[in-house]
Amino acid sequence: MFQHKKSLLLFLIPGLLGVLLFYVVPFLGGAYYSFTDGRAQAGFVGFTNYAAVWENPMFQLGLKNSLILSLLCAPTVWLLSFVIAELLRKLSSGAKTLRSMILLPYIMPSSAIILIWLLLFDYGGPINRLVSVLGLERIDFLSGQALRLPVVLLFIWKNLGFAVIIFLSAMQAIPQAYYEFATLEGAGFFRQLISITLPSVLPTCFLVIILEWISAFKIFKEIYFIGGAYPDFEVYTLQNYMNNMYGNLNYQNVTTAAYTFALILFVLFGMLFCVQKIATGAVEGE
Repeated sequence: MFQHKKSLLLFLIPGLLGVLLFYVVPFLGGAYYSFTDGRAQAGFVGFTNYAAVWENPMFQLGLKNSLILSLLCAPTVWLLSFVIAELLRKLSSGAKTLRSMILLPYIMPSSAIILIWLLLFDYGGPINRLVSVLGLERIDFLSGQALRLPVVLLFIWKNLGFAVIIFLSAMQAIPQAYYEFATLEGAGFFRQLISITLPSVLPTCFLVIILEWISAFKIFKEIYFIGGAYPDFEVYTLQNYMNNMYGNLNYQNVTTAAYTFALILFVLFGMLFCVQKIATGAVEGE
């Protein structure tokens, strides 16, 4: 038994060394770098960089917009993907074709998707023409606060299919006998959804919300392609701030903002895991 474990360890060592070299060491090195003054001597300055970054109005704006976009995008994708997955689970004919189609936006290049979005939401594009037909004034979707709508819709359209596939895989593992028994007892669609499907896929629910929340926090390419390095203040995210600081060779601000962001995510996801533990315990207690 010991020899078997020893042989497995030999296979794991190359991967562990790669993780240590390319992830752990740079992470610790970057954390130390955020506490230095950026000179050749790398003088230790404590939390001075963190205080300066938190007082920076552009950092505050980027953090606020990143939180707003994540709260708009992640829960919406979670809810829609859960509902669509449940509908696909009940659909017998044509389900495989629909699964393939719904995953296409996720594998499409971002540049192609953004080009389509720019055409759709242009001031003279199809969306605004439809708005004019309805008797309303056209909206400049590609600037100002209205830019949030195309960005959120783009995120939903691109990430929805992946979340649906995750939910669908979890739902297909639920024994069909549960639903048959519930039907015999007179339980309708919504009763089965709440009492059988949701408790059975609860771990998957938290997995999807975490994955989508991480993706929502990383919204940058879409905004950069639409608005450039300095987009409208309504969609200026924390990634825009870090990208601009990197372009200005202000590496202390980049690392400080990155580790501040990582700490915020760590706290948020820690809260989510606590909620998951409580919810799982409540379901098991029933």
